[in-house]
Amino acid sequence: MFTGIVHSIGRVAGVTPRGSDVEMAIEAQELDRNRLQVGDSVAVQGVCLTVTRATASGFCADVSHETLGCTTLGRLSTGSRINLEPALRAGDALGGHLVSGHVDGVGKLIARRADGRSSRLEFELPAALARYVAPKGSICIDGVSLTVNEVEGARFGVNLIPHTLAVTTHGALETGDSVNIEVDQLARYLDRLAQFKS
Repeated sequence: MFTGIVHSIGRVAGVTPRGSDVEMAIEAQELDRNRLQVGDSVAVQGVCLTVTRATASGFCADVSHETLGCTTLGRLSTGSRINLEPALRAGDALGGHLVSGHVDGVGKLIARRADGRSSRLEFELPAALARYVAPKGSICIDGVSLTVNEVEGARFGVNLIPHTLAVTTHGALETGDSVNIEVDQLARYLDRLAQFKS
């Protein structure tokens, strides 16, 4: 589990094909080395990956063919900047919202404008996910916990304060960029339960 509070921006150090999968090397020098042990979970752009090997500058993780196809990780290359968050531990502050690191779909940034010192971003997500997004609800975009401002059909808006723009990859997002989206877990489970009538 994660909180959607990014601990640092890392970089992809290398992508090595392993059959239809890849091994991704990640520079994560600002993360606590004690949380990068083999078997530990780390959210990379909102995707839960397992540390398979520690390196001098970070760690390596295997990325399956499935994950490459249904997230933006397959589009990353050496040098790509990435949001990083180690797994939540008992006693850690829950500053964002509960995030599993299981991406529901890939969305797209369709508009961006300044709003005072902040930025207003509008995203479009797969139509099947629209039902899970509600005004003032939580959503996770590329591993960042955000509050939804407004929703219209398959589009929704968020506001990013200067701090979030500075400490995540969102500061560099451009119109047309693809992003990983994880909807709120509670909405997902309530929808599933509602499918079963007593």
